[in-house]
Amino acid sequence: MRILIPTLIAIALACSAWTLQAQQSQGFGPYEIHYNTLNTNLLSPDVASVYGIQRAGTQAMLNITVLEKQSGQAVPARVSATAVNLTGQRRDIELREVRDQDAIYYIGQFRIHDQENLNFSLDINPDGHSGAPYKLTFRQQFFTG
Repeated sequence: MRILIPTLIAIALACSAWTLQAQQSQGFGPYEIHYNTLNTNLLSPDVASVYGIQRAGTQAMLNITVLEKQSGQAVPARVSATAVNLTGQRRDIELREVRDQDAIYYIGQFRIHDQENLNFSLDINPDGHSGAPYKLTFRQQFFTG
């Protein structure tokens, strides 16, 4: 049976709260955008293999999903993400869409350093949205040890 990413993230969060930032969400008009990050070495080898994610202490994963507020259904979107550390080094994060039953996720991997703070900037344009992309920003500190 395939393990869903939300289950995997919930387990990782429950087991390792000191190394992770809990899933967060922000509302934009009729949409709610959920996002989180985690160190990929917290994933089981089987789950990482199923989703093509490299497990390593120096690799982290960004996970984004867009929900329609009224129905709670996942919505396809065009999503781009960048991260900038405190010295101004920029990382473009290549995201790929993952569909698992009724869920739609956008996941991407990126390199991290111990105790590094990254400022994330996301542009999200849900299918059917005719305005400018929604802009979401957040900061996360990572630990590799």
